[in-house]
Amino acid sequence: MMKKEVAHIRKQFKLDHDLMNIFDILNVYIMKDSNEIYHWERLPFGLVDREKQELHMGNFKKLLTGELDQKLFELKFQEEAEDPTRVLLHQGLVTGDPDEWQDLMLHLVDKMLADTRYEKDTVITFVRGQYYRPTKARNEEAEETGKDEMFAHPFILCSVNSTEQQRKTLLFDYVEREFKYNVMVDPIIKLSSPEQGFFYPSVTDNSSDVNRILYCTGRANDPDLHFIEQVLNAEKSITAQEERVYFEDIVKEVAGEELDAATLSNVYEEIYQVIETHEEEEPPTLDYKDVERVLSVSGVENVTSEKVERAFHNIIDDRYYEMKASSVMPKFTSKSIKIDTKVATISISPQDLKYVKQVNFQGRRCLMIEVDEDVMVEGFTLSTETL
Repeated sequence: MMKKEVAHIRKQFKLDHDLMNIFDILNVYIMKDSNEIYHWERLPFGLVDREKQELHMGNFKKLLTGELDQKLFELKFQEEAEDPTRVLLHQGLVTGDPDEWQDLMLHLVDKMLADTRYEKDTVITFVRGQYYRPTKARNEEAEETGKDEMFAHPFILCSVNSTEQQRKTLLFDYVEREFKYNVMVDPIIKLSSPEQGFFYPSVTDNSSDVNRILYCTGRANDPDLHFIEQVLNAEKSITAQEERVYFEDIVKEVAGEELDAATLSNVYEEIYQVIETHEEEEPPTLDYKDVERVLSVSGVENVTSEKVERAFHNIIDDRYYEMKASSVMPKFTSKSIKIDTKVATISISPQDLKYVKQVNFQGRRCLMIEVDEDVMVEGFTLSTETL
């Protein structure tokens, strides 16, 4: 699943959109004390109050927001599983009977409650619907556009949202002209911050892929492994954070623990060029030969293919593993690198890392940053000292 495919689906979640139809919505309320279904309700989405529809649409869009391999994970289903969720979801996808779809989703809720205890009252929301995609790319010179020929993609979306108790407040009654103490006992459903959920089926080359599912988590690089393996019956996916750790450990084994800032900047520059010049649909990856080339042209000494291949085997236990290039480095054009010292924390972009040096001055380690302009501190211009 590509980033642009997720973005296309996400932007359809708005009211009265001509490329999105939502048929039914099922809300299930789970009590934390009993860890059981307290109440459920299924309605045709068109019969839901418009204000509630807007809140749900915002929740669905929020669920599908985030970077791939950080908050959104395309997962393969396990080949062998008892009562496989893949079959359950596919049945729910193809059935035209709302009652059957409802029973299948409630069965999935039972799987969510098994071996899991929620810390707060929780609402699990399911919707079924379909969105449309053009079957061909738009041709600017033709009278007909890709939008003239559309293909419908049925889907099921699930969102898990926790609740919170309302705060005690002091109100002023305009009619009675008095202050009143107000205690609201109804919990608030946190639709603005879904805990996790999924979108089924996934999309490959603009086509629905019923063998994969898009898992969504509310916390970056923190997927719920129990939910993935036991509820969805899917295979665990490596997060971008884990791949970055792999890359860092491989570089340390090949080049040593210490690197100067200029060399590290060159490494990030080379990987960024790999990403920018990549022309295929699938995101670019780095195997041990690619890492060898990146380190060699970046100025790391004594790099050989054998050393990098051995590092892959030692760190990942797979010498042929391919890391996503976008996962192994911070965002290149933003101040995504934090330099933490006892005195200060400095944020800098990978492309500007070459202007930073750690130097020894009069027996003391100092951080030196090359700048082109005067440095302002609280409105004052720092004087320049010549060392």
